[in-house]
Amino acid sequence: MENVHLAAENEDDLYSGYNDYNPTFDNEELDNDIGFQQAVRTSHGRRPPMTAKFPGTAIGARPVGTSYGQARTQMSSSMGRPMTGAVQDGAARPMTAVRAAGYSSALTRGSTFDPLGQSKGPAPALEAKMEDSPEEKIKILEKKVNDLIEESCMAYSRGDLQLSLEKAKEAGRKERVLVRQREQTGTADHINLDLTYSVLFNLANQYANNDMFQEALNTYSVIVKNKMFSNAGRLKVNMANIYFKQKNYPKAIKFYRMALDQISNAHKEMRIKIMQNIGVVFVKMGQYSDAITSFEHIMSECPNIKSGFNLILCYYAIGDRDRMKKSFQKLISAPLGIDDEDKYIPASEDPHTNMVIEAIKNDPLHQMERDRKSLAEKYIMTSAKLIAPAIENSFAAGFDWCVDMVKSSQYVELANDLEINKAITYLRQRDFNQEEAVETLKTFEKKDSRVKSAAATNLSFLYFLEKDFDLADRYADMAMSADRYNPAALINKGNTVFVRQDYEKAGEFFKEALRNDSSCTEGLYNLGLTYKKLGRLDEALDCFLKLHAILRNCAQVMFQLACLYEMLEDPHQAIDWLMQLISVTPTDPQVLAKLGELYDTEGDKSQAFQYYYESFRYFPSNIDVIEWLGAYYIDTQFCEKAIQYFERATLIQPTQVKWQLMVASCYRRSGNYQKALDTYKDIHRNFPENVECLRFLVRLCTDMGLKEVQEYATKLKKVEKMKEIREQRVKSGRESSARGRREGSAGSDFEVRPGERCRSGRDSRLHTHTHTHTHRERHTQTHTQSCTHSILSLLILHLVTFHFTFQQYQLLSFTVRLILFSCLSLCVSSCSPVSPPVSTSSLWTPGVELQPLPVWSTLPLRECLVGGLKMNTFYID
Repeated sequence: MENVHLAAENEDDLYSGYNDYNPTFDNEELDNDIGFQQAVRTSHGRRPPMTAKFPGTAIGARPVGTSYGQARTQMSSSMGRPMTGAVQDGAARPMTAVRAAGYSSALTRGSTFDPLGQSKGPAPALEAKMEDSPEEKIKILEKKVNDLIEESCMAYSRGDLQLSLEKAKEAGRKERVLVRQREQTGTADHINLDLTYSVLFNLANQYANNDMFQEALNTYSVIVKNKMFSNAGRLKVNMANIYFKQKNYPKAIKFYRMALDQISNAHKEMRIKIMQNIGVVFVKMGQYSDAITSFEHIMSECPNIKSGFNLILCYYAIGDRDRMKKSFQKLISAPLGIDDEDKYIPASEDPHTNMVIEAIKNDPLHQMERDRKSLAEKYIMTSAKLIAPAIENSFAAGFDWCVDMVKSSQYVELANDLEINKAITYLRQRDFNQEEAVETLKTFEKKDSRVKSAAATNLSFLYFLEKDFDLADRYADMAMSADRYNPAALINKGNTVFVRQDYEKAGEFFKEALRNDSSCTEGLYNLGLTYKKLGRLDEALDCFLKLHAILRNCAQVMFQLACLYEMLEDPHQAIDWLMQLISVTPTDPQVLAKLGELYDTEGDKSQAFQYYYESFRYFPSNIDVIEWLGAYYIDTQFCEKAIQYFERATLIQPTQVKWQLMVASCYRRSGNYQKALDTYKDIHRNFPENVECLRFLVRLCTDMGLKEVQEYATKLKKVEKMKEIREQRVKSGRESSARGRREGSAGSDFEVRPGERCRSGRDSRLHTHTHTHTHRERHTQTHTQSCTHSILSLLILHLVTFHFTFQQYQLLSFTVRLILFSCLSLCVSSCSPVSPPVSTSSLWTPGVELQPLPVWSTLPLRECLVGGLKMNTFYID
């Protein structure tokens, strides 16, 4: 109790002097305290000081401190610090065990209340870690490797395979640097094996994604051979997948089996998947018995839809009818692992429950269930259509057995679809005449609305193909009445209206089909055709452009766009679309011919020839292309090359004399007169009344000095005479029919009135007699002129033939020969007004070159070219 200070009653403040402290406790100025710094550096401060003695010692007793102001003796500790409770600077410290922290009466003397010491400023910053330390460098490097792996995975998810591979390689380089640093620092025991495994696994995956299979196999081998990696044997499945992509099936099976041996029976699903892969590889190799063994084991252990479908395919390949039936039964009994659809139907009026049901109705889990169910239905339908003709003696009996099996399974709703597919299979077999398909579809007229609408839609399409548009329209109406929102029914209805040329109404049906199903490409295509028929080319262009955005590689859409741009007088755009079209269908002869036509219209003959020639190469029976190519070679003075095209045209159209005349003309133009003469003789034998052939025979025989010229000249005269008489008869018949019509109209105009004499009949008879007399005079005059010209021409021919030999004819001067033959041509032309002028090119003289005139057929060259590509409007079912 010697150091206890008792507070007196008359003291003003119990806590006075609390903020007063001994400078010894001031640690803020220790850096400037010379004594303290000397004590720290030396052992000066560690010498034991003189300590205070308690009563009874040699030194004497320590006085008891009171509050009356007695002087307190400062007592120091062994380190020179004052002891707790000691009197400091003559002020007695009150003896209190618990008091308010920081509270003092000194506040009244201007000090601030700061119990947390915030007035001294913020705390000094933490001391930064040394980044140069090896451990810090290793941690930073590990973080970089992890970041690179994540970036590689993210790049792969975006589809950037090249970037993902580069990031994976960089991560591998960083990881090797990390391992070397640990070895240098002596911490090799602390190598992060998980990080090394992640780097190698990601690198192997990226190699495989970039089709660098050998590098991927090498990387996987590094992982598998390292015994420090646990469960690395599973990666042999990935190696087997790579061998499967390389079509190295024996090695794929080897690695699948090695992975299967290293996976315990506890991982049942993994083992089932590996066995399924083994079965698929055996199917690829054609070893169906081994594949059946794998799939049978799967269906006995853990049956699923895919394995059941593959098992049916294997039995179908080996032709085992009974096993196909058993496998189909196993397929339809395989569990799907999805809940019943009834749970998504609100069963109570609780708004909270209904809200939850609406939320989960379209969530990803329910979507996955729907996808799984649709996939199972697809496999069952495909299996039924595949095995139906094989399991029974007839296709219908096999399909009926499949329908009965489905009706007794969990897929009862598929029975009606199988019945409809039975009828559709008949249609795809082009078996339209049989009544089974129609009767099968008609049985659904009394079923529920969905099935009835589908059956009526197919019947409408069937009758539309048979061009029975009345029945097609009837069943289209039935399908629409069963389901007004069926786009296929609306399209069939629009097609029936379209063929009746009611384009406005057809467009309305196509628009309604698009409103019900915006992805209905058939409706959009037919709507574009409707606008095209109506002449609304801009709207048709919009429809086909939208359709092209949906169907990027549809050849029909591109062709329609090219035709529309051609109709809009934009040939450059039409050529661009046709160029895109031939990139999709490079062997379409009609498209190539259309391109040649457009280039010919633009005046680019070389490009036109290129595309016409390609069209002829793929389809050498297009008469328009053949004619253009032959005319092109004649224009370019290569008549020899044109002969082969016109000979092909002769084979295609043997009854058309113009192709044979073109062949003979090409021979004549190329200077092969003997071959031309033989060709003309063949034509005359096949077509003895052809005037053009006889004229050229007379000309060639005259030029070559042959004796047959008189014979052909006589035949030519007879043929021309017969032709003239025939034309006069036709003309007289036309005039008489016209006169009869005029007389009938005149007789109907006259009426006999009472008290008047009718003179119209006499006048009309006089008029008719005068007209007939005038016509007879004209005919006599024309006949006289024709006989005169014929006699003159015969005289000149006699003069040329019998008084001039071919050698004497060559001795004449060029001018005399030209005048003589001009007279001959004038006489011949006067005999027949429709005969073409004789070309001087047929007079061949050594040393004299004359430019040939383009007289080579009865038709001008440009009239022989038939342009334009006809389009067939079709409908998509």
